[in-house]
Amino acid sequence: MRREGARRGGRRPRTGRAGYHHGDLPRALVDAALELISREGVRALTLRAAARRAGVSQAAPYRHFADKDALLAAVAEEGFRLLTASMRTAAPSTGDDPLGRFRGFGLGYVAFAAGHPAHFRVMFGREVADRARHPGLQAAGGEAFALLVDAIRACQQAGLVREGDTETLAVSAWSTVHGLAALVVDGQLDRDGSPDVAALAHAVTGSLFFGLAAPRPAGG
Repeated sequence: MRREGARRGGRRPRTGRAGYHHGDLPRALVDAALELISREGVRALTLRAAARRAGVSQAAPYRHFADKDALLAAVAEEGFRLLTASMRTAAPSTGDDPLGRFRGFGLGYVAFAAGHPAHFRVMFGREVADRARHPGLQAAGGEAFALLVDAIRACQQAGLVREGDTETLAVSAWSTVHGLAALVVDGQLDRDGSPDVAALAHAVTGSLFFGLAAPRPAGG
């Protein structure tokens, strides 16, 4: 079967790293979107531009994505799933070290942002207008946040984190780590050369814990 979008005369369109392979058009379009975002920013993304980058016809994306918002939602959903995987990889797998697991999630968060800046910008940008339209995106985002909530709860049960609403404390922790991640993604820490992102993440997660720590007994 001739490649979709081939030019007349049998010539195939130029394809880059995001070129279309039969049977995996959604993957090719997501990759094309990520390349466009990395090079030109989120506003440069259109379904037509993604199709051109993937080497398919302008009509082809509509078989899988109703509009630009749907393609961006797919990028964001993939980002949250990669984020969850990064957090789990960075955290100890055993339940014997709740504090280490909590800090590991923070380290994994920053590592993900540094390695996937295009995903990160879409995940937390305003371009996906109505997230309620995309249950897969909502579920992926909820899974990542649930990891942090569970880690806070485990630290509370171990007496390491102060009492209080677990989700509120999780938002506080998330805000701090997300701030560092955003600075890394936006290049705000590059003024004196490449920053040591891992060292910064260790420092920030350490300081964060002191802010959430359970009060010590009098005389302790």
